[in-house]
Amino acid sequence: QVQLVESGGGLVQAGGSLRLSCAPSGRTFSGTTMGWFRQAPGKAREFVATISGSSSSALYADSVKGRFTISRDNAKNTVYLQMNSLKPEDTAVYYCAASARSQARLVLTGAYDYWGQGTQVTVSS
Repeated sequence: QVQLVESGGGLVQAGGSLRLSCAPSGRTFSGTTMGWFRQAPGKAREFVATISGSSSSALYADSVKGRFTISRDNAKNTVYLQMNSLKPEDTAVYYCAASARSQARLVLTGAYDYWGQGTQVTVSS
């Protein structure tokens, strides 16, 4: 059974940083695209960032570009989201997602086949 387990969420003041981790179990995703999404209360789940299997291609939502960095360590089968200069509007549940596809720059939720349970990120003003 495939599971994606996120960690690293928490409460931080505006301007602070957090690093999220996603560790899949049950299979290896080293050759496929993975991503991060987020969902704020009362809003739809939205794309945050995605990275290709080889790490050669990364794409970010405009709202996080320049502040967030997605990376992966295929040897550890882990994906990270470094979040800097956090803003109150970044407050949401953050979800890790894994695709069975190798194509890069997947931004739609339907392009992903596996999802984590989410980790809460709260940014206070």
